[in-house]
Order: sequence, then structure tokens, then C-alpha cells
Amino acid sequence: MSLFRKDKEAPEAPYPVAKPDAEWRQELPPDSYRVLRQHATERPGSSPLNAEKRPGTFACAGCGQPLFDAATKYESGSGWPSFWAPKEGAVETTTDRSLFMVRTEVHCARCGGHLGHVFPDGPQPTGQRYCMNGVAMKFEPGSD
Repeated sequence: MSLFRKDKEAPEAPYPVAKPDAEWRQELPPDSYRVLRQHATERPGSSPLNAEKRPGTFACAGCGQPLFDAATKYESGSGWPSFWAPKEGAVETTTDRSLFMVRTEVHCARCGGHLGHVFPDGPQPTGQRYCMNGVAMKFEPGSD
């Protein structure tokens, strides 16, 4: 279920994985489509990925791009899976001026899918909190 929806589509940059909207809609579950392609936000505390603690990789649910090592995940208390750093080159950011505030939006560098937002209140060593929507990712177990 989504709380918010921005009045814009995915970023306009050309991405290595680009599909017509109808194809995204057909391939993705409805909640994932709303978050990844329409910039929605899932309900806090609703993602099973909040409790995921095994070694592995969190990847984009849209295109499979590896996004975060499980070793960078931490409990932020925000209700969304949080990480202190993405994999190098895995994500890009844009300025999000929706909801009467300015935030830094995080999206997949491979398909442009909306993942969540990054805030400057995370733990060291980066001080960043990548607050991601669980439905925008899938977990791939493995060893870190």
C-alpha cells in the first residue's frame, strides 16, 4: 500500500534498462510498480526486508541491479530498510521538491526506478541514511 505519490514519472535520463510503461506495469507487482515507476512510498514497517539480516545483496526489483551490500544495512528505526552506503555506481540522486519539502531522491542507476531517499542522519562511516522502499528491492542471499 502506498502513502504518497509524486506527480512526476521516473527521471528523464536515458538508462541502460528502458521499457515502455505498459511493460513495467505488466512485469512488476502493483506495489512495486507504484514505488519504482510512480514514486510512491510504501507504508512504514510493512516490508519483510526490514527484518532481513542474512549476508547478501539488496537488488533493484525492476532490473536486478545490485544496490546495497547487506553489511551496510542497519536498524534506523524509520520503518524502512536503511543502509549507510550503496554499491559504487549503483544509484543516482535527484532533488525531490514534493510534499512541501526538499529531499534527495535515490533511484536505480540502471533503470531509473525510484528507491527512496537519502538523509544526512545515518551512522558512520558515511553519516548517510539511505531509506529505501522494500518493494523496490529484492534480497539475494549470499556471503558478504
